[in-house]
Amino acid sequence: MTNDTTKLGKDAAIPERPEPSVLDRVPNPHKDTDYVARFTAPEFTSICPVTGQPDFAHLSIDYIPSDWIVESKSLKLYLFGYRNHGAFHEDCTVGIGKDLTALLSPKWLRIGGYWYPRGGIPIDVFWQTGAVPEGVWIPDQGVPPYRGRG
Repeated sequence: MTNDTTKLGKDAAIPERPEPSVLDRVPNPHKDTDYVARFTAPEFTSICPVTGQPDFAHLSIDYIPSDWIVESKSLKLYLFGYRNHGAFHEDCTVGIGKDLTALLSPKWLRIGGYWYPRGGIPIDVFWQTGAVPEGVWIPDQGVPPYRGRG
C-alpha cells in the first residue's frame, strides 16, 4: 500500500477547528467482507458556544467500510480540532458522523455521543446512516446509561 495520506508518518499540527479536510482515507484491505470497525474517543472535548466552558464526551464511532477506511491519526487530529470549537452536543456528534460518511461512503455508520452533565443533565446524541446490513453483528457501544459515567 502506498502512503497517499497527508498525516501518517509525518509531523502534523493540531488543527484550530474541526476541518473535514484533515481526514485521510486509505483503501479497505477487505472490501469483500462486511465487518465493523470501531473508534472510541473517551476524552472528546469541545466548547459550549454560549458560555465558552468546556464540554466532555465519550464518542463511539462504528462503521462498516465499503471501499475506504479512515486513517486513525487523521481522525485523532480531526477530533482534536473540536477542543476550541464552540458547538452544541448535537452539532458536534452529528457533524462528525456526516463528515466521516462524506469521506468514506461506508455501507453503514453510527456515532454515539455520550456527553457528561452540564447543569446536572447528561445529553446523549445518536446518529446513523440507515439500517444495518443483514447478517452483520453490531456490538453494543459499551457505554452505560448515565449513573456517574466514567
